[in-house]
Amino acid sequence: MNVLIVGGSGFLGAELIRQVRAAGHTTAATYATKLGDSSQVVWHHLDLRDEGRLDAVMAEVSPQLIVNASSGKADWAVTAQGPVRIAKAAAEKGIRLVHVSSDAVFSGVARVHYDETCLPDPITPYGAAKAAAETGVLGVYPGAVVARTSLIIGEGRSEHEVAVHELAAGTRDGVLFTDDIRCPVHVADLAAALVELALSDVFGIHHLAGPDALSRHELGTLIAGRDGIDASRLPAGLRAHSTLPGALDVRLDSRATQRKLSTTLRGARQFCTASV
Repeated sequence: MNVLIVGGSGFLGAELIRQVRAAGHTTAATYATKLGDSSQVVWHHLDLRDEGRLDAVMAEVSPQLIVNASSGKADWAVTAQGPVRIAKAAAEKGIRLVHVSSDAVFSGVARVHYDETCLPDPITPYGAAKAAAETGVLGVYPGAVVARTSLIIGEGRSEHEVAVHELAAGTRDGVLFTDDIRCPVHVADLAAALVELALSDVFGIHHLAGPDALSRHELGTLIAGRDGIDASRLPAGLRAHSTLPGALDVRLDSRATQRKLSTTLRGARQFCTASV
């Protein structure tokens, strides 16, 4: 199968490339600004704001499956409109599509537990862009999969793990919030689950997050223990007292999706204390 990973140069994208290639699929990947590390895939530059370039990449690759793991942060043209362009192109050609979304589509205001039936109520520009992408993708391609996830962790390579090391070493300013709660997922579990969904016949919205709800500081403490760092060196604080926008407590309930998968989405308490 020809597989195209959009956003292959990112953290999740790199793991998707590894697993898709290991499964024997012909793999191509896109990057926006910097090539990814893998030399074993064909790389294509892609600016999701450029519809003509997207058409060219699709023609060059002729994919049978597209996994969109790109992130344009709060850039509306990239994060909200770009995925809809991908969905339109995939729908027109009958290409299987999995679009990766985020728990940022929820506010944590009226509730903290969110399953796949809950409607988005974002409170940040990034969350609004991700929510708009979900609506647009499924609007033009009802047969697509939209997979929401949470904090992605993975063997020291994620943004959060790097932050834990730098905060403990005193080379980064800031704190780890004790009131900012998410359901972290290991990148290897997430990629495996995305591939499994892609190769199934499911469609619509699915949640892919770990079962453990932890604050960023609690997660940092687990990472510190795993990596032999003195957790007492990790500064703590309240997001509610900061100027950073965003939801405080958002817990993705992934049980309905987990029942469809053979891949186990481990909790952070497990994957921070056991080798993958």
